[in-house]
Amino acid sequence: MFKKKASASAINYDRETCKPILKCSICNGEQVAGFKNLQTGKFEEVMLIRGPEDLFTFRKQYGIEEEIVKEY
Repeated sequence: MFKKKASASAINYDRETCKPILKCSICNGEQVAGFKNLQTGKFEEVMLIRGPEDLFTFRKQYGIEEEIVKEY
């Protein structure tokens, strides 16, 4: 019903131990944005990506300017 507004400042994440990725399903094309821990390989979901607007919001919210890798 009501959407949370993203804060004006970017949310910080540990850039040395985490990497932003898109987890993509081969079957239905669903995409989930989140962070993969480089030491453990564990993926932490942040948000469902339904379109370019959601991806833009994710990038803006976390201050991500580099290319986001897709994992299947």
